[in-house]
Amino acid sequence: MNLPLSRRTVLRGLGAALSLPLLETMGWADTPARAAQPAAVKRICFIYVPHGVDNANFWPAPAQTDLALCRDALPAVLDPLARHAADLLVLGGLRHRMAEGDNRAHHARETATWLTGSAAQSEVVRNAVSADQLIASRIGQATKLPSLELGLQAGRSAGNCDQGFSCAYHAHISWRSPTQPNPREIDPRAVFDRLFSSSSLTGRNAYGEASLNRSILDLVGAHAQTLARQVSRDDRRKLDEYLDSVRSVEARIQGIERKAADHGPTGNVQLEVPAGIPGRFDEHARLMLDLIALAYQSDSTRVSTLMFSQAFGRSYPEIGVPENHHEMSHHGHDPKKLEKVRRINIHHVTQLAYFLDRLKATREGAGSLLDQTLVLYGSGMGDGDAHDHVNLPTIVAGHAGGLRTGRYVRQCEGNFCDLLMALLARMDCPVDALGDGRRPLPDLA
Repeated sequence: MNLPLSRRTVLRGLGAALSLPLLETMGWADTPARAAQPAAVKRICFIYVPHGVDNANFWPAPAQTDLALCRDALPAVLDPLARHAADLLVLGGLRHRMAEGDNRAHHARETATWLTGSAAQSEVVRNAVSADQLIASRIGQATKLPSLELGLQAGRSAGNCDQGFSCAYHAHISWRSPTQPNPREIDPRAVFDRLFSSSSLTGRNAYGEASLNRSILDLVGAHAQTLARQVSRDDRRKLDEYLDSVRSVEARIQGIERKAADHGPTGNVQLEVPAGIPGRFDEHARLMLDLIALAYQSDSTRVSTLMFSQAFGRSYPEIGVPENHHEMSHHGHDPKKLEKVRRINIHHVTQLAYFLDRLKATREGAGSLLDQTLVLYGSGMGDGDAHDHVNLPTIVAGHAGGLRTGRYVRQCEGNFCDLLMALLARMDCPVDALGDGRRPLPDLA
């Protein structure tokens, strides 16, 4: 007979603690006569992109309200998500009034306001607590990490970056207080060690030094073998899949570290990038997204944010865009620049599709991790050339909280802050107001 395991069971080894995925042996699969069904664990992820989108190739046609029926005819930017059409809501007509301000510093405002709904102030750092942190403050005590803040680009966090507005606004979407943004971690190794090493706060890995060959699984292997003998056959298979995923991510990080050790850091024309960070955007993005998926699978955290880029932009030579995204977003309706904006938008959405693939392929309970997760993907700017904050490109994916997915809503009945309120409500963290939001957006149901 398999004895029940605690949901907080971890695999332990020297300097390492590896949380486990949800297993049948933890009790969720028991019949009602034997055990009460535990409440579903919900997660939420906020993924930010700057500079709006090529609107002509992002929004579905007005008649394409059923995304599943139109999956073979989606606009170019959404096409990578076709296989997930039934898992999506594409929300049109959302506006962030508080980002409009006095027509200054639109790039500082687009980032700072996205999850706070607050009008960022010049000359001083003054914002509001962001939606992710409102959720983390209520449910974060149940996990190892209350929340996880990640990025893919180094950036200044102090000084003046935009017409008297602090660089802190450009560099952060997560704010723990009106004056304290949450630092973003851009190094995959640091994230891996924070999730799986008890010595993570030292900045060193589980071995006390940089290790390019050994695996954390070497440290917890004995405990894993003992546990495998105590669980069901299906749980053994699930445990093997989870450990394989951990090792796969770790091996990719080690490969990048070996390359950096062999050739030295590549550097960056804007800011020095630590060695061990992938040079290609897509490699970096997928590592971070895999780490978020592992964090959710192991219930190490239930709240995360990821900034794909920042307002001062980056280039994407791997897709034929050596120019800066910010520069291309000021397209002036130049077809050549718009084509490059479209390529960037497609490249970004392709990474979102990868993340949804990962969540959907990860079994949890009677369904998948995507069934218990909400993903908000979007920008705080509608059109990078116009510097406006209307019709914000917004995608909500996943099924936590009972969304009615598979739809394109051309004109939502509310603003972006109403959407944030609706997402908080579905995470069981309702608020009476957020920014200029006064009621949860009704279009999700």
